[in-house]
Amino acid sequence: MPYLTPTGTVRRTSGAEQLGFGVPGYAHPLLAPTEWAELVRPGTPLHWAVLNIDSGPGARPDPHCLEAAGRLRNARERAVHGDAPQDSVRAAGGRLLGHLDLAFGSRSFGELIADAQSFLDWYRVDGFYLGRCPAGRAGLPAVRRLTSTLATLLEHGDRGEGTGPLVLGLGTHPHPGYAEAADQLVTFSGPWTDYRWSQVAEWTAAYPPERFAHFVHGVPRTHLEEAMRIARWQGAGTIFFTDRDDRHGQTDPFAALPSYWDEIVSRIGPGISE
Repeated sequence: MPYLTPTGTVRRTSGAEQLGFGVPGYAHPLLAPTEWAELVRPGTPLHWAVLNIDSGPGARPDPHCLEAAGRLRNARERAVHGDAPQDSVRAAGGRLLGHLDLAFGSRSFGELIADAQSFLDWYRVDGFYLGRCPAGRAGLPAVRRLTSTLATLLEHGDRGEGTGPLVLGLGTHPHPGYAEAADQLVTFSGPWTDYRWSQVAEWTAAYPPERFAHFVHGVPRTHLEEAMRIARWQGAGTIFFTDRDDRHGQTDPFAALPSYWDEIVSRIGPGISE
């Protein structure tokens, strides 16, 4: 399968890298209690999960989201400070990210910073997921300005354990300059029918797998191993695969657990924290 652009570049991965989950945004905790509960199950190889109330933090603190955020934060604190070696992967992950909708560059800097501050004040998020991020050269200066300011806000927060990542929700390979604008880039978000024949930009080979994430919907259970092999070969360290799709009334295929959640957790394993 042609997973690489035909440049002759040898991919950096040997297939041994540890994958983990990035959850792009489950449904509201009141509607998806099982999904949110799974995030704090010991041994789940969770890198981060996105909290999205209303394309952002909403107008006021939501008690159900406050509870879900608190459970994830407490699980991380237990993993870091408690006696739970089987859950050591979450000592390096399990971060909660606030969702900021960039609307492909049409939202103002002030609006986005106000949303970020609300996430920090209300939910004590560890980082941010920048949804609908522009990917072209023209949008890069504004994204750099935003991520630099967000990093400063996070550095002056009260979490005391360092800060979580800034993730660009691109869904495609952007201009290479975006690689230096954030901690992680989502370079694929789409259906399995596209992913299994997808190619990766040559410039990504200069970066380690933890810099890239892939979200794929409509992945059949019988193709899980193939999907994970593609992710490793293309150099993605964070994934979310689901057999749900964007048809049959399922407007957001990533809003709920895949039917094979337990199997994919088992396949990836608990991981090893660094």
